[in-house]
Amino acid sequence: MRLRHGQLLAGLCLGATFPLLWFAAWQGSRGNDLDTYESQFLQLRQRLLYAEKENKRRSHELSSALDEIRRIVATRANLTANLTDDMKLKILNLARKLPMHLTNMHYYLPHLREYEDGIFPNVIFGQQRTGVSLVMGIPTVKREKKNYLISTLHSLLHGLSEEQEKDCVIIIFVAEVNADYVKSVAESIKTSFPREIQSGVLEVISPPASYYPDLSNLKKTFGDSEDRVRWRTKQNLDYSFLMLYAQPKGTLYLQLEDDIIAKPDYIASIKSFAAQQSQDWMVLEFSQLGFIGKLFKSEDLPLIVEFFLMFYKDKPVDWLIDHLLWVKVCNPEKDATHCEQEKSKFRIRAKPSLFQHMGIHSSLAGKIQNLKDKDFGKNVLHKAHKNPPAKVDTSLRIYQQYTLEKIYKGEDCFWASAPVAGDYIRFTFLNPLKVEKYFFRSGNMEHPGDKLFNTTVEVLPADEMQRKELVDTGNKFNYPATKDGYLKIGAFENGIAEGSINQSIGRIKAIRLSISSDSPVWAILSEVFIKTSEN
Repeated sequence: MRLRHGQLLAGLCLGATFPLLWFAAWQGSRGNDLDTYESQFLQLRQRLLYAEKENKRRSHELSSALDEIRRIVATRANLTANLTDDMKLKILNLARKLPMHLTNMHYYLPHLREYEDGIFPNVIFGQQRTGVSLVMGIPTVKREKKNYLISTLHSLLHGLSEEQEKDCVIIIFVAEVNADYVKSVAESIKTSFPREIQSGVLEVISPPASYYPDLSNLKKTFGDSEDRVRWRTKQNLDYSFLMLYAQPKGTLYLQLEDDIIAKPDYIASIKSFAAQQSQDWMVLEFSQLGFIGKLFKSEDLPLIVEFFLMFYKDKPVDWLIDHLLWVKVCNPEKDATHCEQEKSKFRIRAKPSLFQHMGIHSSLAGKIQNLKDKDFGKNVLHKAHKNPPAKVDTSLRIYQQYTLEKIYKGEDCFWASAPVAGDYIRFTFLNPLKVEKYFFRSGNMEHPGDKLFNTTVEVLPADEMQRKELVDTGNKFNYPATKDGYLKIGAFENGIAEGSINQSIGRIKAIRLSISSDSPVWAILSEVFIKTSEN
């Protein structure tokens, strides 16, 4: 028969004379070992006492969780018993309209019984893309100070291949019910990412006003203020709404925040890590901070959300995830070490981190959070190339030490205050060159939105007679020409300009980036590569 820890401890502790007699019997034959055996016995006794204490604590936690589940079930039964026939019929009809994974929501949020559309989102922009491998969810709320959402989206979309864009969807959940604010956020996203909205890689949704219950008079716990309790409670409801909307759209769901940056090629890294897991898992973590970079199987989301909704008033979301794993895999009769080992099989951490928290001003009013993920590593903010000797100059106002010379030599990025129409960046070669290709990248990981907009790439032929012909009579290359003899051969698209140069133009004296309109943001050049026949 198996003895529990408590039973074993009781047996060992019956009568204080037992251990003394036992050691006395040994003293005659093993006198010098008495202290050793007594020490080992006392250590064993201490371990068993700790195990009994830990067992009681875990049993209490499990009992509390079971009591809460019984309370919810009893409340559900009482509410159902007190309903009128008309209300029962209404709930039955509502349940028939809902997808299977949503049918329990009105038990945890009973106010929704009065609002048939209370859990259906307002889809502001989106092509209803489904069948993708990866769905990313970003809840965003109004902040008193700085908003980081557009920079976050720039970072997530930066450098995605065409194939990756087609196989993912990013859902921005504007978790506010003020129609004017929701509209302003949606318009800023549409202005910044018209192509991505049109293609369907970006969706913008918001909740109906009737989704949220009354969040006043919440019970204060863990020493948190009333405002913080309300903030974290609403946050749990926001995550739940977003997860349920995202669930049918793809295979995997990635939870993100609206104030992060992503490492290059993060999607490939996520898919590769997930494919390497030989065992079942529930959460893959690509950041050690809060609820950032947490990957779930879409098929698990209904279970996770139901657990969130059971306890959405009680604890923050990252604590609830940990409790869900404890209920799922931990044995109350085992110690904490064993529990952590079991949880680690279902909650697996990837290193290095793929996402870094960048926001300083929290969505909780007055809260400053300088959280950084130490496993993210150092950000690569520029890429170096060997470029031909040239004199560089610009009309832009340079910020601190981030000069044009440094990016051309590959030492650092170039950073300047917001350009205006007529500004330029110019590279004049010390000797005219046969240029084959060019590549310019604006923006970087920390400031992905600081790109060049409405900017053309222009080349100046070295042949003066040819330049005079361009100004006087046009040209044979089918490129627009400027009044000072430059040919417009390309332009920036989504922060990047690249292309080959028609070799019939001959040797080139200079390359110029010309800005044709005022920009609302600063400008960064993080990569400059000019390929010639000599390099």
